[in-house]
This record gives sequence, C-alpha cells and structure tokens, in this order.
Amino acid sequence: MSRLRVVRVVAWAAVAVVLVAGLLIGVGGWLVGQGSEGSRQAVDLAAIGGPFRLVSHTGEVVDNDRLAGKPYLAFFGFTHCPDICLTTLFELTDLMKELGPAADRFNVVFITVDPERDTQDLLARYMTSFDERILALRGTRPETDSAIKAFAAFARKVPTEGGGYTMDHTAGVYIMDAEGRFAGMLDTHESRDVRLQKLRRIAGLGA
Repeated sequence: MSRLRVVRVVAWAAVAVVLVAGLLIGVGGWLVGQGSEGSRQAVDLAAIGGPFRLVSHTGEVVDNDRLAGKPYLAFFGFTHCPDICLTTLFELTDLMKELGPAADRFNVVFITVDPERDTQDLLARYMTSFDERILALRGTRPETDSAIKAFAAFARKVPTEGGGYTMDHTAGVYIMDAEGRFAGMLDTHESRDVRLQKLRRIAGLGA
C-alpha cells in the first residue's frame, strides 16, 4: 500500500471515530455544548437535580420545589441561539401536541443561559411560537449560574466579531422524575418514536 493511501486511510478512520463519538455524546455520561472544545465535560449523574430558583416568562417563581410531584423536562438555551434551541423547542412542541392532554402530566422548562439579553418581556414574546405549557425561566446571573450548577451543566459567553457574543452551552433535554432525580436524556440523535416513547413513560402511559 502506498504511503499516500496509508495517510488517507488513517485520516478517514479518524473522521469515523469523531462521528461515532458524536453519536454517543449525551447518552453515555457526556453532555456537550454547541461545538466549542471547552464545552465538553464529564458529568456526575448523581449531582444532577440540585436546588434552583428562577422566574418564568409569565412572572411566576419556579424552583425545584415548585416542580416536585411531577416529572419534568429541562433544557438550556437562549433566544439568540441560531439553531439547536429553536429546533428543540419546535420538536418538543410537536411531541407534546401528539401526546395531547397527557402532556399535562409533566412539566417542561427552558432555562436561558443569557439573562442579560433574555429579559422577561423578550422571553414572553419568544415563547408565543411554542406549546403554551413550556415555561421559559430566567434569573439574575448568580441565579442562572446556580441553575446551571444544579444540572451539572455548562454555559459560557463566546465573543464574536463586532464586539458581540454567542453562548456555548450544554445541549440535550434532561428528564427528571417526580422527585427531581435525573432519569435520562432526550437525545437529538434518537428517532422521533424513541423520544415519544420516553415522554409516554414519564407521563405514566407506558412505552
């Protein structure tokens, strides 16, 4: 085998490893942000589910005690997110619509990691495009950081050209049980049917 061909084989093998690793991220104890090298972190699953206190886009105080008694979904994002946050909200809206009244058996919260730009008024307007049962939550920067820590998540500002910034953050939807304990993830790599089955289970409808 020529030296050039060997180099090509090695390069394609490296690409394959990266792709497989990407499919496993989020389901094997690793949660990632939106592509930054610094966003990758090992997660202690037992640490997920600590106390937090935020305010919803409707003005209601929401904390871990308020959510107790029902299973719930939680994910992190921000309104200026160019893709994954918007896509996740639309997908959850579609799944909840299919479940119909059964979706009332669990709560869904969208926690902004960018409270400096995501005011309550902006979140209230933003959420009109999605299922009305989804609550957008925000807090002060310390309250936001506490919520991120409560889920063993990750978020940081990433400067962009022109003096602006975007947010690198944990992707994926946390599934929490009625006692506030971590019960798994909704993974974007899963089929729609698999995610729907997970929602049916947390709603007490079986597989």
